[in-house]
Amino acid sequence: MASVLGTSSPAILGSRRFSSSITKPSFASLPLTTGQGCGKKYYGGIGIQGKKGRSQFHVAVTNVAAGVSSVEEKLAAKESQRPVYPFAAIVGQDEMKLCLLLNVIDPKIGGVMIMGDRGTGKSTTVRSLVDLLPEIKVVFGDPYNSDPEDPESMGVEVRECVVKGEKLQVVLTKINMVDLPLGATEDRVCGTIDIEKALTEGVKAFEPGLLAKANRGILYVDEVNLLDDHLVDVLLDSAASGWNTVEREGISISHPARFILIGSGNPEEGELRPQLLDRFGMHAQVGTVKDAELRVKIVEERGRFDKNPKEFRDSYKAEQEKLQQQIASARTSLSSVQIDHDLKVKISRVCAELNVDGLRGDIVTNRAAKALAALKGRDNVTAEDVATVIPNCLRHRLRKDPLESIDSGLLVIEKFYEVFS
Repeated sequence: MASVLGTSSPAILGSRRFSSSITKPSFASLPLTTGQGCGKKYYGGIGIQGKKGRSQFHVAVTNVAAGVSSVEEKLAAKESQRPVYPFAAIVGQDEMKLCLLLNVIDPKIGGVMIMGDRGTGKSTTVRSLVDLLPEIKVVFGDPYNSDPEDPESMGVEVRECVVKGEKLQVVLTKINMVDLPLGATEDRVCGTIDIEKALTEGVKAFEPGLLAKANRGILYVDEVNLLDDHLVDVLLDSAASGWNTVEREGISISHPARFILIGSGNPEEGELRPQLLDRFGMHAQVGTVKDAELRVKIVEERGRFDKNPKEFRDSYKAEQEKLQQQIASARTSLSSVQIDHDLKVKISRVCAELNVDGLRGDIVTNRAAKALAALKGRDNVTAEDVATVIPNCLRHRLRKDPLESIDSGLLVIEKFYEVFS
């Protein structure tokens, strides 16, 4: 795993925040089908039929495939973005990096909750994941990044096009990473009525929010334990159903909202609601580096990046490309990875003897173990794979004992060796 995760000591100093909350996508034309974008007349988005007796209204959104057409324009756009610290340059924090990589390989794992001290590189590591995200097929012009091959990930308009037998124009785009600010309003997250379009064009227009942009991508919440309760409720609803439903001014609209939920925070600043904590597939803990030599190395690396970001990123280009290839290969081979029935039984025994509520722990552990095997280039899950991921999958699902001083991850490991021995 050294080639995948880098060195093995824990930390990189914190980062500066991005000025923009959403990574700009780049597109490459995919000559699968040709034809016009599906659907009715566009007003910057897709047309939806209203309730009986009401006029048709349009969903007004920014075209996700607009702006970048040529290779030169894409390169120029990439260069103009604020430089991101390379994922391969993160020193240590193997547990956190592994959890993030496994979720990129299999988004159905359910996301990562990262808790740790201030200044330990939580936000830096998450945002550095942007460079490694693979490309996915999306329907051209669709605001929800609809999957042309999966009806469950299609917006209503795209699904109507498929039913009618219309051709879909398909493009390739990188997976989105969307930042959810702590001060965001519910309308900005869920979507709202576009008053400007209503006044200027006389149509009821819906402006999709951050959940629409995050569909089939990553939704990142920094300091998630400080998030307002009403936004936590919105996230819980979307995470549970995979759809976001908005009721505004007599308009009812639903759209797919399946995303990898990544949260980070400092446990000293407040606890996370148990309902939301259970929605995270994995839980990673990070700590401050104690070794003086490693701290010096981290400071020097950060100094090099601040002085000349382009040169620093270029020095890690080969390692970044190797990681990208490993992730792409693992995503391709994931469906062929097998896990023995005996291992499944032992995983469930561990969950049962630890009194883990529900079955999410069992499901996530199986998925994470298979993703790890795919990352290592194998088609069979071993007990070692299970031992690596099971503390992160079950740690946050154990019932809290206020008198217990031992780390919950150690309890999981002890029970694992007791069952698997």
